[in-house]
Amino acid sequence: MRQFSEALSGIVHEALGTEARVVGVDRLRGGSKKGVYRVHTSGSRTASVIVYSWAEAENFWPVAEVIDPAHPFAPASGLTPFLVAQRRLDGLGVRVPGVLLADDSRRRHPADVAVVEDIVGGTLEALLKTDPARGSHALSELAAMLDVMHQQHSQHFGRVDVIERGDKTSGDSCEQLVLERAIENLAEAAERDPSIGSAATPLHDRLRELATRVAPRTQHGLIHGELGPDHVMVDASGHPVLIDIEGLMFFDVEWEHVFLQLRFGDRYPDLSRPGLDPARLDLYMLAMRLSLVAGPLRLLDGDFPHRTVMQGIAEHNAKEALALLVS
Repeated sequence: MRQFSEALSGIVHEALGTEARVVGVDRLRGGSKKGVYRVHTSGSRTASVIVYSWAEAENFWPVAEVIDPAHPFAPASGLTPFLVAQRRLDGLGVRVPGVLLADDSRRRHPADVAVVEDIVGGTLEALLKTDPARGSHALSELAAMLDVMHQQHSQHFGRVDVIERGDKTSGDSCEQLVLERAIENLAEAAERDPSIGSAATPLHDRLRELATRVAPRTQHGLIHGELGPDHVMVDASGHPVLIDIEGLMFFDVEWEHVFLQLRFGDRYPDLSRPGLDPARLDLYMLAMRLSLVAGPLRLLDGDFPHRTVMQGIAEHNAKEALALLVS
C-alpha cells in the first residue's frame, strides 16, 4: 500500500480546526490516478473526511508519451480539474462532495491535496445489491441529475477546465476523436491480446465503416465521462453523489450512455433516454470496448494492485468487441 506522509495531521487541522485529531486512516480501493484516504477524526464536527492526494506516486498508470493536455481524452487528474468540475456540478444542483480544503501550496505535502466531505452511505453499486428499493430510488434521482447535466449545451467540446481557461480543445469533432482513439487502442490491444490481433483488420474496417454513418453535430452535452455505479456514492439520506469528476466535459452524450449501458447493465433502462443517435451509439460502443481492452492492459504495465480484476475486464471486453463484428 502506498503511504501518505506525516502531513495528514496538519492537513486535517487546517480543514477542521486544531482540535481535530487523526485517529485512523484507510486507503480506499479504486483510485488509479490519485490517492483516496478516509481519515477518521476525533474532536471535530465530523467523524471522518476524505483526503485526495494527487502525488505522482499515487498514479498507477505507466508513463505515456506526451499528449496534448487540452485533448478531451488526456488523463484527467489534478486539483484544478477537480475544483472546476465540483463548482460546475454544484452550481447545477448536481450533488457532489463538499470541499473542506483545497491546497496546492505544497507546504504540508509535496502534491496537491483536497479534503472533502465523506459520503458514508457506500456506493450505488453496493446499494442496488443490498437494498434494491433504496437503490432504485437513488437510481431515479441519478437519472434526473444526468438529465440536468446532459441538457447543458455548448458548441465547443472538451473538458470544462480546459474550456474555462480559454484553451482550444484538440480535434475537429467528437466522432473523429473517438475514431482516432479507437484506432490507437485497437493497435495497442492487438499487440497484447491475440484474439484482437487476429481480428485487427476487420475491426479497423468496422470502425471506419461505422464512422462514415455519423452525421455532423454542433451541440454537445455535459457528461461525467466515466460514470459507473462505483462512481456514485449514496449519502445518509439516500441521495446519489457523483465522485471521480475530474473528467467532466462537454461531449456527445452518446459517449456517456454507452458507458452507462456497459456499467449499469440490467439497470441501464432506468437511465436511458430517447433521442440518442444510433449511429454514434454503434461507433462509440465498439470504441469503448476497445478502450476497455487496451486501458486495463496498459494499467497492468505498472504496479496496480488489483491485477486479476483488470485482466478480467480486458478479456471480457475483447470478447464483446469481437462479437460486434457479427452483430
